[in-house]
Amino acid sequence: MMERRLHPVPVLAGIALLVVTVMLGNWQMRRAAEKADIQIKLEAGAAAAPVDAGGHLEVAEWTKVSLAGRWAVDRTIYLDNRVHQGRPGFQVLTPLALAGGEGWVLVNRGWIASGADRQALPSVPADEVEVQIVGQVRHPEASPFTLAAQAGQGRLWQYLDLAAYREWSGLPVRDWVVQQASHAEDGLVRDWPRPDAGMDRHKAYALQWYSFAGLSLVLTGFYVFRSFRSYAT
Repeated sequence: MMERRLHPVPVLAGIALLVVTVMLGNWQMRRAAEKADIQIKLEAGAAAAPVDAGGHLEVAEWTKVSLAGRWAVDRTIYLDNRVHQGRPGFQVLTPLALAGGEGWVLVNRGWIASGADRQALPSVPADEVEVQIVGQVRHPEASPFTLAAQAGQGRLWQYLDLAAYREWSGLPVRDWVVQQASHAEDGLVRDWPRPDAGMDRHKAYALQWYSFAGLSLVLTGFYVFRSFRSYAT
């Protein structure tokens, strides 16, 4: 008799919804915690003096560094589909030959707007003498989301793949990239978005998912209680 009144499908659906919404809420909280950790590192990096990273093969992400060397302009690449204040454009990456023969570091020099023809890459000036730059270390994503069949073709790239860049350029660049912050007379915009933005949004989304989980628990519990009560009567 009870089997006819307590159908398993609504109960299983309610439990599944409860599990999924709790998992989504936990994921949003983890994202908020990750961004809080990034914020701490950013604030610590902003307050610290730049480290001379020329001789270091490995540098922690968000470390403020200074580098001296010469630009290898002929190995510049352009990351496509980079938007700044609603305008499409490119991020310009040029390798820096470190002073003293210490190796190569790829530097994200900044953003520049694209023209009507996206295949006509803009010309970006670079000092021919030795330069000193300051910036923050970034580690490229290992598996970025993309629909592109390959990272780049010629100088126009959809995302940064350091292994592919080494093969294309013939340069043994380091495993990290410097996001330039120091000023240069090159017309590039270095208004980098803060990656720690959105902590409160993640927490709000988490609260919504937890609310859905609570509602699912209440409705499923009410359905089970009503079914048992109906059976008892």
